[in-house]
Amino acid sequence: MTFASPAYTDSGLLAPEWGLSGAARETSDHAYLRALLDAEAALTRAQAALGLAPAEAATAVTGAAVPANFDIRSLAARTPAGGNPVIPLVADLTTTVGAVYGPYVHRGATSQDIMDTATMLVAVRTLELVLTDLGRTERALAGLAAEHRDTAMPGRTLTQHAVPTTFGLKAAGWRSLVLDARDRITRVRDCLPVQLGGAAGTLAAFQAYGARDAGALTQAYARELGLTAPALPWHTLRTPVADLAGCLAFAAGALGKLAADVLTLARTEIGEVSEGSGGGSSAMPHKANPVRSTLLAVAARRAPQLAATLYGSLAAEDERPAGAWHAEWAPLRDLLRLVGGVSAQAAELAEGLRVHPAAMRRNLHATGGLIVSERLSAALAPALGRARARELLTDLARRAREEDRPLRELLAGEPGSQGLDLDDLTDPARCTGFAGVLTDRALERR
Repeated sequence: MTFASPAYTDSGLLAPEWGLSGAARETSDHAYLRALLDAEAALTRAQAALGLAPAEAATAVTGAAVPANFDIRSLAARTPAGGNPVIPLVADLTTTVGAVYGPYVHRGATSQDIMDTATMLVAVRTLELVLTDLGRTERALAGLAAEHRDTAMPGRTLTQHAVPTTFGLKAAGWRSLVLDARDRITRVRDCLPVQLGGAAGTLAAFQAYGARDAGALTQAYARELGLTAPALPWHTLRTPVADLAGCLAFAAGALGKLAADVLTLARTEIGEVSEGSGGGSSAMPHKANPVRSTLLAVAARRAPQLAATLYGSLAAEDERPAGAWHAEWAPLRDLLRLVGGVSAQAAELAEGLRVHPAAMRRNLHATGGLIVSERLSAALAPALGRARARELLTDLARRAREEDRPLRELLAGEPGSQGLDLDDLTDPARCTGFAGVLTDRALERR
């Protein structure tokens, strides 16, 4: 049996963390084609603005630089011959513009100028979506932190109950990381530059075509595209790409922390939170899997390796490299897709997260009062001395486990406990330290 070959489209069938998301749309082959054409048209307009090309050329190139005029499959088929898609695109765009103004297409530029500039455009457009979704996430987490400011729950260290904390403080911590990611992405987005250097970063061809000021042309180009104007061409000075790698990998890890905690707290035997719309199982009808958290965890595991490839490309030889620049394209797009996709998932997760205070109260008492031993040690120290208080509580903790008796019951008959309000001291909900104050402080951040 044979099937007709459909038009190729990467819909993310094996990438549910970003498939069919807004980020997928903004990083698609069509989005890259649009960005490449925008970069080419803007370059002609910038030259026209400085009198280096006729205004009619700028109008003609801009009018022709419409994605619908080009065949992506044909461009892809011809890309290997030159190693990048700009070469066949320039040929097609020149033909589309026509004989009169076609010579002004790509004039003075090199392929990397257009490819790097288009990549910055794709990044800016995708990061706008990321920032919108991070804003939704932090607002939802702020609401959870305020609502559960004093909702006591077990604090866990090295997988074990440590001392009580509050869910409000935990949610405030998640929000703090999201705000850190937002701030880093915002700083990077606002600094992403155009690329303009010509064949070897000297702008020599532009000078030959009449440019008098290298900075003026770069600035005009940047204005046309809404990007920044770099001090130098950055063909082998890959700070913008490294900055993108860092902020995107950090964002994936920050959202991964939220996911890691939700995945732990949503375990059946813990049950302190649950996702608002859990996923089903193909075999077990009773399950409601924490799917959104799982997708965030996927991104947190993949992002560092993608960023590593981008950092590795910093060591780029000569004035324009063979391989280092090309190696960035796929991992950077994957990073943008990952973070763009899971930012939307994180917003849905935070907005729909269900908190179960009753389970938190139950778990606080799971160790029979041992979770407040630190507070009891401090209360007993004035009468017994710190070393003796610790020794006593260590012994009582052992007995509580072995005899399956509450710590309060064992402590009541011990010297040094007379006069202490054991009901207060052994209540985990009254042993959360400055958690409420810390939550309030965290929520002051905007």
